[in-house]
Amino acid sequence: MIVINFSHPITEAQRAEVANITGKPVDRVIHVPCQIDNALPLADQVRKLAEAAGLDPSEWQGAPILVNPPGLTFAATALIAEIHGRCGYFPPLIRLRPVAGSVPHAFEVAEIVNLQAIRESARTCRQGAA
Repeated sequence: MIVINFSHPITEAQRAEVANITGKPVDRVIHVPCQIDNALPLADQVRKLAEAAGLDPSEWQGAPILVNPPGLTFAATALIAEIHGRCGYFPPLIRLRPVAGSVPHAFEVAEIVNLQAIRESARTCRQGAA
């Protein structure tokens, strides 16, 4: 499995948690630094972020990909749309949460969010709509 990380570096412990939750080994972590310039159009910036992952079209469409999105909500949202266009589906996300009482501050994997399943479930809410 390929983890594309657009956030803080993934620790070995987080990598092990992802493997434990998914039941699949993490073969590669691609770290893509994410800095957004508010003076520039967002779409161009997220396209460049996706390109910086260095995946070819066959990897985008065929490799098992897991995304750790950037923390900036509008960048994360636009980036997921960009990745959906490249993959043909919504990629699953890593959701991190702070470890309660940790000093120094630490994060653990809270869950793997299956965005595609959320989308498919939400489609049932469209029934009866005009």
